[in-house]
Amino acid sequence: MKALLVIIAGIVILFMAFRYPNVDFANDPADGIQFHKGSWTEALNLAKKENKLIFLDIYATWCGPCKRLKSTTFSNIEVGEFYNQTFINVAMDGEKGEGPWLANKYNIKGYPSLLFIDSNGNIVAGTSGYHNVKNFLELGARVIKNNNSK
Repeated sequence: MKALLVIIAGIVILFMAFRYPNVDFANDPADGIQFHKGSWTEALNLAKKENKLIFLDIYATWCGPCKRLKSTTFSNIEVGEFYNQTFINVAMDGEKGEGPWLANKYNIKGYPSLLFIDSNGNIVAGTSGYHNVKNFLELGARVIKNNNSK
């Protein structure tokens, strides 16, 4: 019985690994979201200078929904236009570089975690999981509306 469960779990893991496309998290599609390539401190300073919120994507390279977000939603031209104009966009691997520190700081429990943060480093709004283009645009608009009404 245990062997059967191990085999089934292995098949499910293989299915999930091959179900999502290969994604290069280091490069941004030309028409989609352009993620800030500097440090977290630089992003906070840029947000302060430009009077914008930060959109922070904390992902893992093995995460299927993270791959799907990057390859479909984040690469969409409408999403790119709105998020590039409205936010300082930052993507961090939750397991490398500054990512583990940010994941700990913001109490991240799973990937992808999508946070909207002010220039002082405070969370304004957050969610997790995959969002399609329509939902992701609505999310960004709602965050801006709610933040401007404060």
